[in-house]
Amino acid sequence: MRIDILTLFPDMCKAVYSESIIGRALSKGIIEIHSHNIRDFTQDKHKRVDDSPYGGGMGMLMQAQPIYDCYKSVCDSVGKKTHLIYLSPQGTVLTQKRAVELSKLDNITLLCGHYEGIDERVLEEIVDEEISIGDFVLTGGELPALVLIDCIARMVDGVLPNEEAFSCESHYSGLLEHPQYTKPYEWNGIKVPDVLISGHHANIEKWKREQSLKRTFERRPDLLENASLSDFDRKFLDNLKNSVEDLD
Repeated sequence: MRIDILTLFPDMCKAVYSESIIGRALSKGIIEIHSHNIRDFTQDKHKRVDDSPYGGGMGMLMQAQPIYDCYKSVCDSVGKKTHLIYLSPQGTVLTQKRAVELSKLDNITLLCGHYEGIDERVLEEIVDEEISIGDFVLTGGELPALVLIDCIARMVDGVLPNEEAFSCESHYSGLLEHPQYTKPYEWNGIKVPDVLISGHHANIEKWKREQSLKRTFERRPDLLENASLSDFDRKFLDNLKNSVEDLD
């Protein structure tokens, strides 16, 4: 998979994606990530990439021409039009489901805005979708782009040891992940649940599922509306609801 980032701060991006799991995937050639400095494509002799907005308003807007030429350069390098995502607070909020879908693409390009935004004309010309990482505002699109890269890249074949490394994580299955424990067996007087050291695989898996359901019910009940639930899951949740109602 190849990912291209259009940004005013390529070094900021490289400092993050060159580390940890993504960094190792890059060194193995499993994925490619290229950062492109939009400023390199300006036709302004002073290297300006922004100007004041028509109609007035606070701040400055990034100009269409440098962004468009930067994107065309990426397409020329790849040999085709790539799927361009604009990281924007006005976009559709990122979900694990969308990240899985994007991880199946061969090429994606991420556009990072800055200042007060980007000239609408270039957005209409090249953007395929807008994605937000949450209902809040950041200084630029670099951090959201890095979040999206991390979320997508770890699901590309070969980045993690096996599918189980991510398929049991929070949100992947529509539920939050169950509690986890490591050595020592007892810490600060608190012991690891006995079922986890029982060696009984079926009981362990049952416990994990129940704890995942319980945690989702308590912390993110909204997720249960779209989660894939078995008859066992529904019965367990009904019992949880009844116990809460009894306490009330």
